[in-house]
Amino acid sequence: MRIACPAPDFETETLMRARGFRAIAGVDEAGRGPLAGPVVAAAVILEPSDIPTGLADSKTLTAARRETIAAEIRARARFAIAEASVEEIDALNILQASHLAMRRALAALDPGPDMALIDGNRMPGALPCGAETLVRGDARCLSIAAASIVAKVARDAIMARLAREFPAYGWDRNAGYPVPAHLAGLNRWGPTPYHRRSFAPVRKILCEEYKTTL
Repeated sequence: MRIACPAPDFETETLMRARGFRAIAGVDEAGRGPLAGPVVAAAVILEPSDIPTGLADSKTLTAARRETIAAEIRARARFAIAEASVEEIDALNILQASHLAMRRALAALDPGPDMALIDGNRMPGALPCGAETLVRGDARCLSIAAASIVAKVARDAIMARLAREFPAYGWDRNAGYPVPAHLAGLNRWGPTPYHRRSFAPVRKILCEEYKTTL
């Protein structure tokens, strides 16, 4: 028997407001696992009296539902979206690049927040405001859930656009994740400029290509 997971709520934000914080941003990223494309982060400040319905961890929603809710968030909340490039991912590692995208998203909010709720258990450094981490925050906290949806929709749109330039990898369907169709395209055609060279499947192909030139 499937046990339904509780929906995210506004409890954490309410506790923060009781401590005197007013502009409380939920922050989440999309795209840590793919082999290609940037990592994208979103920061969202919900208005307590006007919270869109249906907010949930973006992974639990269909693509169509995410699009609809993301449009509601963008219309009714303060938000910012930022990314870290493939080059930054390869230079920094994916965790640090994710944190860079989060810092950029928070910095892009104007006016800025006075508290950030960060999904996960790793605190990004040099944030422009106070912050707390929340493990599985996208499933527990409405502001982080909103950020997860906005980030996922924004990144999917980027990958769909890149797929028009490189259609052999199916990025419009797999968002750059290492699914069989993407791996097949990678093995047949090799990496594109948008592939993350620090990720093992891409690095392996590059090493094999290098050996054949020796």
